[in-house]
Amino acid sequence: MKKMILLGLLLATSFGFSQTEKTSSLKVAESAPFEDDSNTYEVVALKTTPENQTGIVREGKRDLAFEIFDENQKRVFSELVDIDRKEKFIGQVFGGTIIKVITVNEVSREDREVSCYSFDLANRSVTKTPLFTAQVDRNEDLFFLSRKRQTSIAISEDSRYFAVATDDFNKNSNQYTVRVFDAQDLSLKFQKAYQDGGERYFEPNDIFITNDAEVFVVGKLFKEGRAEKKKKKANYDFMLNKVTEGENTQTLIGLENEFVQSLNLTDGGDKLNLYGFYSEDKVRRLKGSCKFVVDKQTLAVTGKQANPLPVSVFEDLYGNDRGKEKADSELSNFTLDHILTDSKGNVYLVAEEFYVTVVYSTYGMTTIPHYDDIILLKYNAQGELAWGRSIFKKDAFPSYNAFLKDDTLHILLNSGKSLTEKEDGRTKASKGFFESTALYDFEYSPDGEVSYNKIQDNKGNTKYFPANGTYENGTFLMMSGGGRERQFMMLR
Repeated sequence: MKKMILLGLLLATSFGFSQTEKTSSLKVAESAPFEDDSNTYEVVALKTTPENQTGIVREGKRDLAFEIFDENQKRVFSELVDIDRKEKFIGQVFGGTIIKVITVNEVSREDREVSCYSFDLANRSVTKTPLFTAQVDRNEDLFFLSRKRQTSIAISEDSRYFAVATDDFNKNSNQYTVRVFDAQDLSLKFQKAYQDGGERYFEPNDIFITNDAEVFVVGKLFKEGRAEKKKKKANYDFMLNKVTEGENTQTLIGLENEFVQSLNLTDGGDKLNLYGFYSEDKVRRLKGSCKFVVDKQTLAVTGKQANPLPVSVFEDLYGNDRGKEKADSELSNFTLDHILTDSKGNVYLVAEEFYVTVVYSTYGMTTIPHYDDIILLKYNAQGELAWGRSIFKKDAFPSYNAFLKDDTLHILLNSGKSLTEKEDGRTKASKGFFESTALYDFEYSPDGEVSYNKIQDNKGNTKYFPANGTYENGTFLMMSGGGRERQFMMLR
């Protein structure tokens, strides 16, 4: 009986045939191994200066590890900084040669202390500076934290200012505050309350600050309580707030008959572009992508559009025949991770399916995160949806990253050693039951054609994790995991 079960598992994981693989067009190089002084692989910041000095910040249970590597990926600086027991990482911004790491410390039940660690890659130094203290009621959090996206901190393009948005709850009302700091000396430029909705709860989706210290925060303003839907309808409005030293203004963002699921901000000169997803049926579903154009000065919505997902997205997920049948349905649980713009003004949206399941057993409750399928959408320079593709995969941890090089979209991920092309036309990018893994580069041409490029088999080699990598100065850099010895891989 055991042999039959084993045979069934083998057949289930090997059904289909091997996908034709090519060698990546990216040039691959690895650094020399180095000893790791930190007890964690939780990379919270990884940035490279124009002089090719790379700074890495990792968060442990009771410390932050700061490291600098030169142009040859040789470690030239390392410092472990102890943090308080209830001090947590909130976000990071990068400007010039300095990575600013923002933390919040729960000093008491009501008091929160927010600090900035300035990590200077040029001077090879780390300095901690208290920014402000704030009070909360009911043991509430001071920041809204997304699992996959930074929603409370942003830096201006010229690196002159950075903004911090907080949730200031008290027993009478829900209030929200923006603080803008001078990025050079960390002095407070101004502090302003916004979105005072009384008992209405506001959940930020994204934050943006201009070179003139104008702060834009977009998010969900709930109508009643914090449930996303009531009586099968969305229980929120999307609100765009503009906060300056002199005034606050806001405008409602939405579609006539659809539920806007999420919105992220990108700069468009004198306009703001807001990209996201919408549903015709339910709050967490995805019918297609939406785009809004807003005038920065007046907050007038000058353009809006909604585009259903192309059939090709469903064909990549469900196969050629079934994909056409599913094209009128809706997907669910996708989070927009990347908005990338090429030199011609084309915009690429990359989103991953993320959800959590709970398993109960005699040993208690286990929470299992799922990082599954990926959706890719391209808007051309005229703002029209040009094409859509998807990647059929399943993972239990963050496994991919995306970047543009020479106007070509690259998706890096770890998958099974041999990609499986199923009989229905799908290519599955997941590890089989007994299969070893490999690092792949899915390369998408400007017209959406995909090339599956294997970078390396991980068995017998150092395994790298793209999710914590970064693309700077024409190079994608990522670090290995596991053990006390680390390496870097550079893709150019």
